[in-house]
Amino acid sequence: MKVDILLGLQWGDEGKGKVVDVLTPRYDVVARFQGGPNAGHTLEFEGQKYVLRSIPSGIFQGDKVNIIGNGVVLDPALFKAEAEALEASGHNLKERLHISKKAHLILPTHRILDAAYEAAKGDAKVGTTGKGIGPTYTDKISRNGVRVGDILHDFDKKYAAAKARHEQILKGLNYEYDLSELEKVWFEGIEYLKQFKFVDSEHEINGLLSDGKSVLCEGAQGTMLDIDFGSYPFVTSSNTICAGACTGLGIAPNKIGEVYGIFKAYCTRVGAGPFPTELFDKTGDQICTLGHEFGSVTGRKRRCGWIDLVALKYAIMVDGVTKLIMMKSDVLDSFETIKACVAYKVNGEEIDYFPFDIEGVEPVYVELPGWQTDMTKMQSEDEFPEEFNAYLSFLEEQLGVPVKIVSVGPDREQTIERYTEE
Repeated sequence: MKVDILLGLQWGDEGKGKVVDVLTPRYDVVARFQGGPNAGHTLEFEGQKYVLRSIPSGIFQGDKVNIIGNGVVLDPALFKAEAEALEASGHNLKERLHISKKAHLILPTHRILDAAYEAAKGDAKVGTTGKGIGPTYTDKISRNGVRVGDILHDFDKKYAAAKARHEQILKGLNYEYDLSELEKVWFEGIEYLKQFKFVDSEHEINGLLSDGKSVLCEGAQGTMLDIDFGSYPFVTSSNTICAGACTGLGIAPNKIGEVYGIFKAYCTRVGAGPFPTELFDKTGDQICTLGHEFGSVTGRKRRCGWIDLVALKYAIMVDGVTKLIMMKSDVLDSFETIKACVAYKVNGEEIDYFPFDIEGVEPVYVELPGWQTDMTKMQSEDEFPEEFNAYLSFLEEQLGVPVKIVSVGPDREQTIERYTEE
């Protein structure tokens, strides 16, 4: 068996949680391979809305194994709050959620360091969520991290050493803080974590594959936030691309099957960083309002703009995408004209590839007629208006990959699978 991978192709917030929930019935296992509680996956079904931060989106399907992989960074306090909220709504996590021993723990001092580093940057700040993600991955790479498996081995000693090191850094930054409440809630989270099954996830996943089980790997954030291939330095601290599933779960590259790439019918971004197609007019505000573009974790308003096909083609290339999934098509239902960026202008020269630096590039647009039809009640592609079909055909021609699934609303039922030729 091979694993299938599902990831975002833009700057995150593409709608990965909903799609994982829709696809999960086809799989035996759902595994999260990177990121932390800075990424929220929103799912809506049966009149309820859920936001998942660290827990894989397959958790709502009762008979599935869900794995938090070694590439994830985990905050015990936030995990406890998230898990208890799910359990209160009737979902039994302890029987179906496994946590990698090699996943790194976000310490209370990591969150304080995150705030201190951002404050020190002044106007050059990246715009992090303040959840301690960056400092945790920094400790991981510098070989100073504390891992989930350490909870079972000399934990107090390892925690104390990490805390002392962080406090020395904070002293040098002259940053004032109060650790008491954060630490209290964090240790309550550690005790709660002990109720779950800690696993060597690389052995578990490869064993499941050998047993013929089907596995869906779930990414967080988006390709354009990848630490290596995103719009650096305005990126996250992990590898959000397809290859991140290999290192974040212990899967060999030859075990990868389908790669599902998710994108919105337009584009959004949260926080600082270049955004070539960003709109600063009423159209951008309209997209934001219609799309409810506010962060599921932070509540921050997302920056909105037209779809960027230059960036999308780049993401498809580095991820090896085999099937595309377009989200939030319905948000553009009322627009008379739809724009798509097909090239950039850099110093007066037109280019059709994603360059080293996208700061200040000028988008080159083509215009397409809008469909001006309410698509939210549609249940099959036979109902799609002619203009929408033309938009899909245009995208497939530009991107070279078929759009297999189209979302026309937030509910899991508002998902239409297309029967396009391979």
